[in-house]
Amino acid sequence: MSKLDVIMPQMGESIAEGTLTRWLKSVGDEVERDEDLFEISTDKVDADIPAPAAGVLAEILVEEGETVEVNTVVARIDTEAEAGGGGEQGGAGEKSDTGEAEPEEAAAESRAPAAAAEAGAEDGGARQRPAARAGDAEETAPRENGAGVATREERLRTRSTPLVRKIAAEHNIDIGQVDGTGIAGRVTRDDILAFIETRGEEAQAARAAQPDQAARKQAAAAEAPAPGTMRVPIHGASLDIRIPDVPIREGDRVEEMNRVRLRTMEHMLMSKRISAHVTSVTEIDFERVVKLRKKLKPRFEEQGVKLTYGPFIMKAVVEALRDYPILNASVDGTRIVYHRNINLGIAVSINDGKELIVPVLKDADRLSLLGLAQGANELAEKAREKELDFDDIQGGSFTITNVGVFGNLFGTPIINQPQVAILGTGVIEKRPVVVQDDMGNDTIAIRHMAYFGLSYDHRVVDGAMAAFWLNKVQEVIENFPEESV
Repeated sequence: MSKLDVIMPQMGESIAEGTLTRWLKSVGDEVERDEDLFEISTDKVDADIPAPAAGVLAEILVEEGETVEVNTVVARIDTEAEAGGGGEQGGAGEKSDTGEAEPEEAAAESRAPAAAAEAGAEDGGARQRPAARAGDAEETAPRENGAGVATREERLRTRSTPLVRKIAAEHNIDIGQVDGTGIAGRVTRDDILAFIETRGEEAQAARAAQPDQAARKQAAAAEAPAPGTMRVPIHGASLDIRIPDVPIREGDRVEEMNRVRLRTMEHMLMSKRISAHVTSVTEIDFERVVKLRKKLKPRFEEQGVKLTYGPFIMKAVVEALRDYPILNASVDGTRIVYHRNINLGIAVSINDGKELIVPVLKDADRLSLLGLAQGANELAEKAREKELDFDDIQGGSFTITNVGVFGNLFGTPIINQPQVAILGTGVIEKRPVVVQDDMGNDTIAIRHMAYFGLSYDHRVVDGAMAAFWLNKVQEVIENFPEESV
């Protein structure tokens, strides 16, 4: 028997854990590669996670409702077994004429007693599996549970994530009574917790954990960082960082960080500990791009696309990465991995600037200016509406973050691991600069200018290489070819 581990994926650069909200398959079920296997929820993204390989679901190690760290093994797939073929599982259900596997007692018995009791309480004693999916046109069949049904239409109506609905159900709260502060009025985790605190309700006692869950929690407690320190994950290991004492004086306001802020802190500290950060800054004349954008805007609007300066910058970044592929790479121990595809991470501010997520525009080097504009706009809209898919935030090879949108001159951003560089673009504004006229005479002119800051990993990128790369970006922007549009 050959078993393949299924792990909890990382759903964003600041996300270090996820809640497994629902299994779409049961132990013993046959699964196809890329078929939806389970659902997860984080504070930023809800997603259906596909199976990494075809086979039979042999083990479920993390139950519905449990929150675990990324890269935790949540299940195992037997890649050599056949559904209903016995083997170690022995109780797999047989397929019906419709292709649906009938529920089997053996599959239920493979769960620990506590999990079975929980399923019985929530499902009325009989857990139903959702219907198999057939592409994006079909939805999974709704499943009765304490947190409500789970179709996408009903998620939009309740304006909440599965995790929020679960919290609401545990406290007997109608989500419709809660004012949502999220995108499109969605009720966030912070909203529901604040509502519970305001009502003065006490949280229900936690359900009995399974023996293996209890063992994991005890092991985690035994390995907990010492008081006054914070543990940060680094490439499969961990580092305890001492937190300095802060005097709290009269009149100071103290509040706990939420989960997103905690994970962002951990990710940023991890990146600073791994990469040798250096930043180089250049100034770029945008006068040609300003005029070209003004000329092209009506043509793009006819195709329903808003043209910003972003696609011009992305086009220049792509050209520079082609010439200097060391900046489109990653470090694997003592090896440098040069990525074949140029996948641009585009930092998007959400929730009124309180949070950041980095969707990825895949194969940016194959896109025209129109394609870059369309792709970037679609990803930004999906990010703000919290509709990003699993694939939308994976596989970035270089990141662009726009600090200029907030009026900043330039920034020195922290590298988004495991990449080796990130570009911070400053505000594009009119400034007096020295230019040469047609006669070669120096004169003062008003031009649209911007500062670009490139943060790079000095382990593999030297200052000269960073300068060459920035010079290439500057060359493309200042001489942007109209025929390339």
